[in-house]
Amino acid sequence: MKRLAYIGTAVGLLLLTALVAYEGWPAILAAFQRAGWLLLLLVPFHLVPLTFDILAWRELLEPIDPERRANRVFLLWVASVREAVSRLLPAVGIAGEVVGVRLVRMRLADTTAITAVIIVEVMVTIAVLYLFCGLGVILIAHIAAGVGEVWLIAASLVLSAPLPVLAYWLLRHGNVFARLQAWTGKLLGPESRLTTSLDGARLDAEVGLLFSRPRRLARALGWQIIGYLAGCFETWYALELLGHPVDVQRAIAIEALTQAARHATFLVPAGLGVQEAAVMLFGYLAGVGGELALSLALVKRMREILFGVPALLSWQWVEARRMRGHVAAR
Repeated sequence: MKRLAYIGTAVGLLLLTALVAYEGWPAILAAFQRAGWLLLLLVPFHLVPLTFDILAWRELLEPIDPERRANRVFLLWVASVREAVSRLLPAVGIAGEVVGVRLVRMRLADTTAITAVIIVEVMVTIAVLYLFCGLGVILIAHIAAGVGEVWLIAASLVLSAPLPVLAYWLLRHGNVFARLQAWTGKLLGPESRLTTSLDGARLDAEVGLLFSRPRRLARALGWQIIGYLAGCFETWYALELLGHPVDVQRAIAIEALTQAARHATFLVPAGLGVQEAAVMLFGYLAGVGGELALSLALVKRMREILFGVPALLSWQWVEARRMRGHVAAR
């Protein structure tokens, strides 16, 4: 996995360098100078879509945390760290989710139940991404006066749709984690640390219990959809400042399809290069010029760094304090 992460990072950096070289630094810098310091307002604004995300998370946590020991402020911090790990560190796939489980354990002791909540939350996010991407395809097809340029995106969406449905069915009925525990027991031995630390049967039961609550799932899905729509303001506002105002439809289309491309290429750490290429492609389809689309992508990257680095530093500070506490207790 580390090798894949390094390869993905190298490929992403090469792609980003090629895009910047192709469009030219002068045009990009001119766009940034035109926008000015008001772009920095995107950093605190990111708390808005993140708040809707943690409202969805809180819905799923409610059955295992009725006392709300993991309150909204705490979850907002955890969500910031999770996102920063996924978007800034050279890690592949589920690193942010693993960190999220670890941090929530500071307030809740039931690791199995927390893991089940994270798994179901990821499935809800996948469902939201399909809905959001579908909306983006419809809007971009309308904007581009036909589906000719976006047929590949639409076809990919339709052809890949059975995969999350299959994942849902397996998680609900397939005893996935009990089977995984049995397999690791055969492979590594029944006394191995991985085998003994995984309560597969209970994890299957906790996941199934969450899936059996459709109203709670629907509320979580609704909060996440609102969060994604709120995130479109970043695209609209940045393009307004960069000197190319767009309507709400175009902002939603660019944001939706960029999010889909980034999540589809999870093997590239931080979506490096992929996000920039996706913004350029979908910006072009929405009528935004190449240098402005790349400027928009770099604005998004700037916001991720300015928002994410403090979150990562706060996480390291908390971990250092916990480590000192463990050492002192000995």
